[in-house]
Amino acid sequence: MKLDYTIATEKSFDDAVEAVVQATAAAGFRVQFVHDVAATLAEKGFERERVTIVEMCNAKFASQVLAADVKVGLMLPCPIMVYAEEGRVFISTMRPTLIGEFFPEAHIEDVAGQVEDILVSVIDEAAS
Repeated sequence: MKLDYTIATEKSFDDAVEAVVQATAAAGFRVQFVHDVAATLAEKGFERERVTIVEMCNAKFASQVLAADVKVGLMLPCPIMVYAEEGRVFISTMRPTLIGEFFPEAHIEDVAGQVEDILVSVIDEAAS
């Protein structure tokens, strides 16, 4: 299984970030923070193409996985990254189903699968 789900979009970078934020809310997730990673790096003298990470959470799903194993919280909240590379814009996330491999005793495969389906649909909607 691939680590990530990544697709290119024809949207501008800023439009892609806004589309992720909007699609996240429409999917019942709360945007907790939007990190402009490239700006943070630039403040320290490190220039790179744009990277923004949108952190999101759904209380129902978070509660379920934390009840199964509180250490799953080390991998929360769910991030979706928008990044520019060689003039193209991409939207990407780590596949939540992989979290179950890090915490096999938690048996969170079903919840992780549900979250992954939602994140993939958020990305697909945001990219179109």
